[in-house]
Amino acid sequence: MASKRDYYEVLGVDKSASQDDIRKAYRTLAKKFHPDVSKEPDAEIKFKEVQEAYDTLADQEKRKTYDAYGHQGNPFEGFSGGAGFDGFSGFSDIFNQFFGGGGRSRGQHPSGPQRGEDLERVMTIDFMEAVLGTKKSIKVDIDEECPSCHGTGAESASDVETCDRCHGSGHINVEQRTMFGAMRTQQVCPKCGGAGKVIKKRCRVCNGQGHVRTTKSVDVNIPAGVDNNMSLKVAGYGNGGTKGGPPGDLFLTFRVRPHKVFKRQNDDIILEVPITLTEAVLGTSIDVPTIYGDVKLTVPPGTQHGKVLRMRDKGIANVRTKRKGHQNVVIQITIPESITPAEKKLYQQLSKLEQSAKDSAWSKFKNLFKS
Repeated sequence: MASKRDYYEVLGVDKSASQDDIRKAYRTLAKKFHPDVSKEPDAEIKFKEVQEAYDTLADQEKRKTYDAYGHQGNPFEGFSGGAGFDGFSGFSDIFNQFFGGGGRSRGQHPSGPQRGEDLERVMTIDFMEAVLGTKKSIKVDIDEECPSCHGTGAESASDVETCDRCHGSGHINVEQRTMFGAMRTQQVCPKCGGAGKVIKKRCRVCNGQGHVRTTKSVDVNIPAGVDNNMSLKVAGYGNGGTKGGPPGDLFLTFRVRPHKVFKRQNDDIILEVPITLTEAVLGTSIDVPTIYGDVKLTVPPGTQHGKVLRMRDKGIANVRTKRKGHQNVVIQITIPESITPAEKKLYQQLSKLEQSAKDSAWSKFKNLFKS
């Protein structure tokens, strides 16, 4: 079986990467390989690999363990049973006591306000909405603090009591018998789960969860120039915080429907425009569609098929710099599939003139080789 790739390699970051760098890398790759939108081969497998790497590196404790031991994990962690351990937590807790593995006990609930989780959604918009900008109203399902219990999970304030086992600390001291003798360690209180409080009667609205599912309407101002896979942060529209913490943010990733005629190349617009053979030879002036409306374009005499004529500043405004790209008009000379007798006669006359000019030019060219 193939060995697992290094988690840092999976996310494309250095081992010294900050948590913010890891989060940004994960968001980019999750969008790229999400099975619902990705056309990449093995997208589902790659998405799971990215998710697994992020779950480990985004957690400070898991990341420390991974940096120290790799994929196999801490060989001492979770060791139990055998002589002298009596089913307690084992070597990892003992080492923590000896070598300063202090801090909050694993699983203990944070006591202060906690920011809500960010949400990510995919939004599909039309080409013209993307290049010109628009305003849309969308609905987002979020978890919000229960309005009845205000996040406590209890029916009333009197239904929340200090845990009588840990006395509100969220952890208990346990004496362990080890090869080093009797040791005292801290463990998460099994009665309150680390919260330090217990609920006598659960809130009827949220059933003790402290939060409820709700739908919010969000007005989103989409700036001009957005493109496929670009993201927009809508502050404060993620899941609600807990214990008075602020809500998370909503990140929208755009999918842009292609246009029937306009093609986008970075901030430029590519447009193929048909003209007749006569217009190409004699030159003309035509009204050319742009994303801002029709604009007059001069086609010079003798324009060749495939010639590109640039219309300056008629492209897309860059979403960051606001500078506009150009519209590049590709000339397509159309040849009529059928012509009238009168047109045929004129083309025949033109052909004779062209042949005469061609013979004259060819004679001059051949004379160059005569001594």
